Amino acid sequence: MNRLILAIDQGTTSTRAIAFQPAPEGGLQPLAVDQVELAQHFPRSGWVEHDAAEIWDATLKVCRAVIAQAGGADRFAAIGITNQRETSVMWDAATGEPLHRAIVWQDRRTADATGRLAAAGHESMVQAATGLILDPYFSASKFAWLLDAVPGARARAEAGEVKVGTIETWLIWKLTGGASHVTDATNASRTSLMDLATRQWRPDLADLFGVPMTALPRICGCTDHFGDTLTDLLGASLPIRGAAGDQQAALVGHGALKAGDAKITYGTGAFLVANVGTAPVASTSRLLGTLGYAVGGTVAYALEGSIFSAGSAIQWLRDGLKALTDAGQSEAMAASLKDNGGVYLVPGFTGLGAPWWEPEARGTIVGLTRDSGPAHMVRAALESLAYQTRDLLDALAADGAPRLSTLRVDGGVTANGFAMQFVADVCEITVERPAFQEMTALGAAKLAALGVGLIGDLEDHPVEPPTVWKPSMSKPERERLLKGWRGAVKAAIIAAQ
Repeated sequence: MNRLILAIDQGTTSTRAIAFQPAPEGGLQPLAVDQVELAQHFPRSGWVEHDAAEIWDATLKVCRAVIAQAGGADRFAAIGITNQRETSVMWDAATGEPLHRAIVWQDRRTADATGRLAAAGHESMVQAATGLILDPYFSASKFAWLLDAVPGARARAEAGEVKVGTIETWLIWKLTGGASHVTDATNASRTSLMDLATRQWRPDLADLFGVPMTALPRICGCTDHFGDTLTDLLGASLPIRGAAGDQQAALVGHGALKAGDAKITYGTGAFLVANVGTAPVASTSRLLGTLGYAVGGTVAYALEGSIFSAGSAIQWLRDGLKALTDAGQSEAMAASLKDNGGVYLVPGFTGLGAPWWEPEARGTIVGLTRDSGPAHMVRAALESLAYQTRDLLDALAADGAPRLSTLRVDGGVTANGFAMQFVADVCEITVERPAFQEMTALGAAKLAALGVGLIGDLEDHPVEPPTVWKPSMSKPERERLLKGWRGAVKAAIIAAQ
């Protein structure tokens, strides 16, 4: 009986597929998984690219592997997709071939373009319409760059011969053989082109950024019918019935469905998303207004704070600095020190996100002495996760949201007990990590399962109790550490000017 859901989780560093089945206690539980790492390309300082063809090949590979593990395509009822957001792809509508490497969400190449728009006074209009500030983080300026970088692409896009989209749009196009050029409303809300209130493209914004409307996909709700896969790709024609950007999918996965619920995902970057209810909330603290999810007649909005470097800072310590050989060593190395020795790392490798929004900032280390060693660098990187999280929570409170009593966390970094305890201490908050960590994939699966009627609602049904960290740091120590952090951030910003 076709009661399984295939979740595609296309992330920044890997592509993963997970088969979910209905759990006896309710909700969904994983049955099979496969994963392929994704090559990262850095052609210039501040530029980050992916090969869209490689992403497609990896998606096919992991889906086929999981379907085989689960007993065949006939057992599946639907597909749900979640993806790295803002990453932008351009392809030939006739051949389905990408015309350039995808520009990754971390990429800063369009900082001058968004800076010129801000200098011309457009940011207040863009923010009022979309909830977003003017920053190279978002897709619109990336789409425009791609259209200008490839000779003839802009004219062909205006003629309907070239398409642009974010990763879920690209994958749906490929899965359906070009039959569906669609996006879901959460991913559309990250482009700077969608009106947050109406959930439709704004022609004036498309004109402002220089993106032809003819190249854009149709916007759908998160549980709409996005199309059917070609039979020969996966062994059966499967309906795509769920889609959401990775952070919104994690919000659904955590069951953070009511106003006042929040989660933070610590992956390559870190993303705090707080559900604010059924109407958009304008931020005065440079948080982002965004869409939480749109399911049938139910719409939830959110405020979001984006940290550009979280797990990537640990990756840099391993691959760039060679301070450790395995990320798992970081917890013991940090705990081996009695304190941070006054060393702070501001991981602005691709600029600083909320609430600073300094695209030209770069990684900065302050407080080094002759006694500083590799362990201090590792500890400073882990501590920076907590400091940046505290900055986001303070901004959320300044926007009028109640300070949270519990922070739900997921992502690879949450396996580090030192880091999670430090988050609890610095942020003065109870931290909860669910036993099952793949919240983005679970969220996509829940949306697809709801779309085909396998579940009746999105409510969470936790099977195992979470791991919990409670704050224990004294107030004077917390204030001392935060003062040092804010001085380090100031130094990083001044150095970029």
